[in-house]
Amino acid sequence: MSLTSFLPAPTQLSQDQLEAEERSRAQKSKSSALVSSRREPPPYGYRKGWIPRLLEDFGDGGAFPEIHVAQYPLEMGRKKKTSNALAVQVDAEGKIKYDAIARQGQGKDKVIYSKFSDLIPKEVLNEDDPDLQRPDDEAIKELTEKTRSSLEKLASQKIAAAMPVRAADKQAPAQYIRYTPSQQGVAFNSGAKQRVIRMVEMQKDPMEPPRFKINKKIPRGPPSPPAPVMHSPSRKMTVKEQQEWKIPPCISNWKNAKGYTIPLDKRLAADGRGLQTVHINENFAKLAEALYIADRKAREAVEMRAQVERKIAQKEKEKKEEKLRELAQMARDRRAGIKSHVEKEDGEAREREEIRQERRKERQHDRNLSRAAPDKRSKLQRDQERDISELIALGQPNPRASNEVQFDQRLFNSAKGMDSGFAGGEDETYNVYDQPWRGGRDMAQNIYRPSKSTDKDMYGDDLDTLMQNNRFVPDREFSGTDRRQRREGPVQFEEDPFGLDKFLEEAKQHGVSKRPAEFGRSKDDKKRRKE
Repeated sequence: MSLTSFLPAPTQLSQDQLEAEERSRAQKSKSSALVSSRREPPPYGYRKGWIPRLLEDFGDGGAFPEIHVAQYPLEMGRKKKTSNALAVQVDAEGKIKYDAIARQGQGKDKVIYSKFSDLIPKEVLNEDDPDLQRPDDEAIKELTEKTRSSLEKLASQKIAAAMPVRAADKQAPAQYIRYTPSQQGVAFNSGAKQRVIRMVEMQKDPMEPPRFKINKKIPRGPPSPPAPVMHSPSRKMTVKEQQEWKIPPCISNWKNAKGYTIPLDKRLAADGRGLQTVHINENFAKLAEALYIADRKAREAVEMRAQVERKIAQKEKEKKEEKLRELAQMARDRRAGIKSHVEKEDGEAREREEIRQERRKERQHDRNLSRAAPDKRSKLQRDQERDISELIALGQPNPRASNEVQFDQRLFNSAKGMDSGFAGGEDETYNVYDQPWRGGRDMAQNIYRPSKSTDKDMYGDDLDTLMQNNRFVPDREFSGTDRRQRREGPVQFEEDPFGLDKFLEEAKQHGVSKRPAEFGRSKDDKKRRKE
């Protein structure tokens, strides 16, 4: 027994049923016909004006070359017309299913509400129905594990795709399939009735590039189906509803395209101006008062600011006048030759500052000289050995603490009169100095004897040993010399081995000459030297 036997007969036949009936009717007509009529093309030479249109016109052959018309034997070469029209479908009652348009392009499992019956809620007849009960713990746990596994799979795929080197995917477990061949016998399947096939997933190469292009932009799927629009059944409108829906014509204050003459009372009534009651809000008065107070405060602030500026300008003017008065008084005093107390103090301070600067420059000069030539004597030692006449010429005080009155020694020795320095008036003898400068044995020892304080680092502690030795005998011979060999003739030297003569000539040509040490410079010369 089939299901169709219990259902009522459909009022309308579907397209498939109609095609099936036509097919069965054609088969009956063919079987009832005594002679089968077959359509064949006319023979060659009698085809003038004949054009093949149907498949039967071609028979089992191809196109006819003598007929210059587009021909498609066996529908070869004909472009198939594609259409997005849907086939007519009917439901179990034989009615056309119009919701097929909403289901076009959607999945078969997608729920689409397209009928009025879909909006009617279902009546709950039995509250103990298992479909209405909450799932048990086992179902919840199973669904949770299934969701977790699917999420982990998606996350692992994303992570693996982002990594530069991908590890090999895990293979699925092997499957065993029992196979029973259709042909049984000794000659087939090696005489076995059944076979067990082991299905294993093929290993994938992790370094293999993708076989297919997966970066193509796929068009989006169809959007959600439109919401069903349910119309209420049509009914007749009453007179009251017609009057309520009657809209009066608009009366404009600017446009009158039809040129109607509208009375003023009607225009004012349509405007609704008489229905309005004029009510002024009290906030307007508050706003006006606040603006007045703000304006008054602003004017007072501006006036106060102007007064302060005038006072400041008056004070500045008085200061300038006082300063000009002081300058005029100073000019009159200067013209009269009267120095003020401030000018005197300024002059003394300026002189002290000049002296301080000059002494600072001298100290800096001495430091530079001592740093450049540390082996030379310092200025203090040089000044201590100067004569009193040199100190007087240099304008320096006498550093020697002595109670005796010091005189210039050159002024003495005047017992011989004017001819004391000229050898008694003898012009032939040219003796500039009649006496040695510093005679005596002590002077020679002081000249050639180094002082212990300054030259201790150079000569060491054995100064007496050095003085007892022969001064003019070298303690070490030059390389290549032999004292035992007797020399015949004077000592022979090489002619300028270092090029000193050439260097001196070039220095003279360029105007470079070594300035001798200045002795007995005056204070002005020292100032010019520093500048």
